[in-house]
Amino acid sequence: MGEILSYLAAVLPADVSAGARLLALQCALRMNAYMHVELAAGLLHGLRIDAGETCDELERARWLRVVNGPGAAGVSAELLDATLLAQSPARPDRRRAADWALRTGCPARIGETEPRLRLPGVYLGAHSDPSSGEGQSEWDRIIRDCGLHDQGFHGALTRLTVNGVLEGWRICPDSGDVHWMLAPGQ
Repeated sequence: MGEILSYLAAVLPADVSAGARLLALQCALRMNAYMHVELAAGLLHGLRIDAGETCDELERARWLRVVNGPGAAGVSAELLDATLLAQSPARPDRRRAADWALRTGCPARIGETEPRLRLPGVYLGAHSDPSSGEGQSEWDRIIRDCGLHDQGFHGALTRLTVNGVLEGWRICPDSGDVHWMLAPGQ
């Protein structure tokens, strides 16, 4: 999951919204061997994003081309970056990761419907030790991978703490690394 988030941070323009990044994450993880993806309307509803707006945003970034939709049945798209074919793991593992990302980033767990908070929630969960809930990453990498701006970083992590996703977080003054602990049950 972390590799896909880093890949998306590298290929998508910095101004691509968190909602479009959440959609791109689902597309990258759910695509088939021909780089096509079908996202059902229920899945799009679960993402709590404006599918039309985010699809347009990813089309403007030349990352995907909408084939059909978005509509009542969902959206069909063709991904345009052949680098995705080299990404591992295999499709069944990617589909499980897509389901995990959807559950982890759903508003009921995050306590917010804003994609700008859900994407960091997915990122921190993906970069945490499953047994201890502890994680560590460079602050600038979190900002880049989650599409946050410097001023939004502290606010997002503070709100994730208030909402019960994180037990706590801090920035190490020597290294600039962010250390966090997921709240119990996350």
